[in-house]
Amino acid sequence: MSNQQYRTIRQVFSALATEDGAGVSLKRALGQTDGQRMDPYLMMDVFFSDDPQDYIAGFPDHPHRGFETITYMLEGNMLHEDHVGHRGELKTGGIQWMTAGRGIIHSEMPQQIDGEMRGFQIWLNLPRSEKMKAPSYQNFDAEQLPNISLLEQGQIILIAGSLTLDGDTYTSPVQAQATQPLIADIRLEAHGEVHIPIPTGLNALLYLFEGEIEVGGHTLQFDQTAILSDGDMVHLKAGILGGRVMLLAGKPLNEPIVQYGPFVMNSVEEIQQAIDDYNSGKFIS
Repeated sequence: MSNQQYRTIRQVFSALATEDGAGVSLKRALGQTDGQRMDPYLMMDVFFSDDPQDYIAGFPDHPHRGFETITYMLEGNMLHEDHVGHRGELKTGGIQWMTAGRGIIHSEMPQQIDGEMRGFQIWLNLPRSEKMKAPSYQNFDAEQLPNISLLEQGQIILIAGSLTLDGDTYTSPVQAQATQPLIADIRLEAHGEVHIPIPTGLNALLYLFEGEIEVGGHTLQFDQTAILSDGDMVHLKAGILGGRVMLLAGKPLNEPIVQYGPFVMNSVEEIQQAIDDYNSGKFIS
C-alpha cells in the first residue's frame, strides 16, 4: 500500500435545506452555489422523510436540457414518465439514469401515500459535444446493481462505473465514457474500514448520511460533503456507530458552465435558445 497516493479532504460544507418540484422538502448536498460544484457533477439533492407532506406533491412535468440525472432510491417508490414515451417505476434500491440531451419533459411522482421516501438525485454534466444528443432513459432494479460484500466491514452498492477491490473487478450496468462516473453507496459497520481505488485525475467527493467516517485523519459528520484532493486511493474508517457515505467521482470536463434552472449549457446564447425551444414547443416536436 506504500506506493498509493491517498486522497485527503480539501473542502467541507454542510447540506442546505431547500425545496424543489411542487414543494418537495430536500437537502442540497452539492451545487448550493457555483463554488460548491465539482466538475463534472452539477448538483446532488437528498430527500429523506417519513412525512408524506414533504414528498407527496412530487415533481410534475418539467423540462431539462444539457445534462444527465441519476436518481437512487434508498426507500420508496416513484414513477417516471416523459414526453418521449419512457415510463419506469423506481423502487427501493433501484436507480434511474436519464439523459436530457437536447431536451426532455418528464415527471417523477411518488407511488405511495405514506411511509419513508429516501434517496438521492444527482445532476451529471454532459460535454459540449453531447449536450444536443437524443434524450434517453434507463431504469435498473436493486438486483441489477453490484452488491459488494466487505464481509464484517460492510458493503458497497455500485451505482455507476467500475471498481476493483482485492483483485476482483465489479462493473455497474451504468457507464458514461466522457465523464467516467464512479458512484457508490458505501456502508461500514462499527469500526469498519475500506480502501477504495479512485483513478488519479478524477474529481471525487463523499457525502455522509449515517454515522461518522474518518477520512485521512478528519472525521466527517452527518450531512457533510467533503471534496477530496487528487490521488489514487481513499481510506475510509467508521466510528463506533458505523457510517454510510455516497461516493461520487468523475472526469472533469473543464468546459464553461452556464445554468438557468433546468437548462445547463456552455453559453448564455445556448441557454436563450433552450428557453426559446421550450416555449415554442420544439422540445416535443
